[in-house]
Amino acid sequence: MKHLQKIGKVVGSSLIGVCLILALTQLFLLRGTPGQKLKSNTYQSNLNYSRVPTLLIPGWGGNTITYNKLIQTYQQQNIAQKIMTVWVSPTNRIRIRGNWHGQKNALIQILFDWNYSPTYHPQVNQLRHVLTYLYQVEGIKKINVVAHSYGGTEFIHAYLGSQWLQAHLRLHKLVFLGVPVEESLPDRLRYHYLLIHHSTDKNFQQLQSEMQKWQLNYSINIYNLMGSKEGSKITDGAVPHIQSEMIQALIRSHPMIRYHQKTYQNTTHSQLHNRQIILQKIEQLLWGKE
Repeated sequence: MKHLQKIGKVVGSSLIGVCLILALTQLFLLRGTPGQKLKSNTYQSNLNYSRVPTLLIPGWGGNTITYNKLIQTYQQQNIAQKIMTVWVSPTNRIRIRGNWHGQKNALIQILFDWNYSPTYHPQVNQLRHVLTYLYQVEGIKKINVVAHSYGGTEFIHAYLGSQWLQAHLRLHKLVFLGVPVEESLPDRLRYHYLLIHHSTDKNFQQLQSEMQKWQLNYSINIYNLMGSKEGSKITDGAVPHIQSEMIQALIRSHPMIRYHQKTYQNTTHSQLHNRQIILQKIEQLLWGKE
């Protein structure tokens, strides 16, 4: 009996140790990237310095690391400045570090306390609360978005699922990095608008309905950047191109939306948010002078 109790104590202590390590790891992953102010005396002449802030939204399992390189690169080159971190919990509790007061080329890093759900739907609700908070409390009325993978899927659902957000929070430039919007079509299909009639993805069908109701009366730019892993022309290794390309079918009824698409060869899903050539492209899309 004593032997069993001893084993139980050892197992219990081990489980506590493992849980502690996992908790500390999660805290480290959610620490947020440090911010650095722009130097106004060294603005780059080829860039516009805009007062429209940019939200950085990670995908499934994403954390501080997702946009670490992007933020650090832009700050080191005096392109943009990280001014705020927003954490949101599964109960929609929002915590903020930093503030927005019209800073130029401002970056806002969004982090989910728990980003490992079986589906992305919990994050849709959490993100909707974040967007509402940014408008009501921070006074942000217009945004750019950079979203990777399911982060973009969550954003589309959060925004189109809220007529209140559509009426109050304006979108400017959306940069999607390997974002799936339709997940029922065979991977090898080439995009064509008529595929919209063959979709059995209920989430996509919901977006269709919401898109048709959207009373959009201003212009938006959507940039769809995809990767192709080495040896493939149809997938980045995680998201097939057709899943991302179907966003064209969604926005077809809105002439105010300008759509742009580019595929990067020999680029995996995770490289979409940290390859130097893509960071340079995002820089030009968001702030480049035409």
